[in-house]
Amino acid sequence: MTKRKLPPSASVANTAEDGKMVAPAASRNSDVLCALLRDWAPPQGRSLEIASGTGQHMAAFAAQLPDLEWQPTEIDPDRRASIDAYVREFPNVALAEELDATATGWHARFVGQNMIVLINLIHLISWQETRTIVAEVAKALAPSGRFVLYGPFMRSGLLTSDGDKRFHQALTEQDPDIGYKNDTETLALFEEFGLNVLKTVDMPANNLAFVTSRPAD
Repeated sequence: MTKRKLPPSASVANTAEDGKMVAPAASRNSDVLCALLRDWAPPQGRSLEIASGTGQHMAAFAAQLPDLEWQPTEIDPDRRASIDAYVREFPNVALAEELDATATGWHARFVGQNMIVLINLIHLISWQETRTIVAEVAKALAPSGRFVLYGPFMRSGLLTSDGDKRFHQALTEQDPDIGYKNDTETLALFEEFGLNVLKTVDMPANNLAFVTSRPAD
């Protein structure tokens, strides 16, 4: 399993005394992401979060959507420990599992998901790794299962704010294979792997959320 080291400027978190790491970005966007999932999540079933990070989002999702059975995943062991510290009080959340979602074949461990959530990762990985994730997600979803993808994206190949231009440049200077992906190419990728796009949602801070679904059998 290849473990990618994320650019330090793109993956910032501090650790509190109770073992719970705090990422400023997760603190800022937790409420809007909960609102998004309340609109689009299935009423019950199994839900997988890829790259759960510190666990802040997972704790919020578990509290807001208690009828879903949540499975957090994370490649970094320190963050898995943080996730477990956040969710130990929630009966609807399993302990965090190790997962490199950019590796092929992981869908076999997580088949039959009613929802898969991925937040703020795609701009930190290559296009080929993005393709692998979407391909594996499509196989892991149950029929009619939903995939919610959130993060910063180009619009029709353009970076539409000064902040996005600076962030994308900083990422590509650290690794030319990563950086913002194009929204239109991302939509085409969903189609390639058989996912229907239900909605593209404009989110705060110039982010986008794509809500997609595997067709019913």
